[in-house]
Amino acid sequence: MRILILLSIAIFLTSFSSCSSQKREKEPKVNWSERVIDVPQDSLLITGVTYLPVYSNIYSQTEHLTHELTVTVSIRNTSSTDSLYLYKADYFDTHGKLIHAYTQQSIFIGPMETLEIVINESDKAGGSGGNFLFEWVMSPDSSEPLIEAVMISTSGQQGLSFSSRGVRID
Repeated sequence: MRILILLSIAIFLTSFSSCSSQKREKEPKVNWSERVIDVPQDSLLITGVTYLPVYSNIYSQTEHLTHELTVTVSIRNTSSTDSLYLYKADYFDTHGKLIHAYTQQSIFIGPMETLEIVINESDKAGGSGGNFLFEWVMSPDSSEPLIEAVMISTSGQQGLSFSSRGVRID
């Protein structure tokens, strides 16, 4: 009788966790076209470029053995009052080849809002030296955007995760 109860609980918990993970997978991604905006023409606006290193995979033991990683890029507007305007969000591979331009027009990120870009674990295009360039514009009274990446991989009971932070280069 105890085994039957334990088995029932295990089945219930397994079905509950698979339903909740399916629910999370169906959440909408960023719709870049809905965010298109004409940036106000103001000579006081501050422009900047942020470089962000990301890793689609990393080496383990030798250069012939790699671990693939899921990459989550967060573009955070740290202002509580002003929008941040993003002109470019370009993803490059290890060799500097453009993989994907996430926006062709300027977009806005509202006050305290975060946009995310997710690169699936199965997408190996970026390689171990992938990177992003973000070109942005902000009000002179605002603080700079915070742009970070979290890389993660899990297999069985082992997990690997680390992060990188964007650096303003212009």
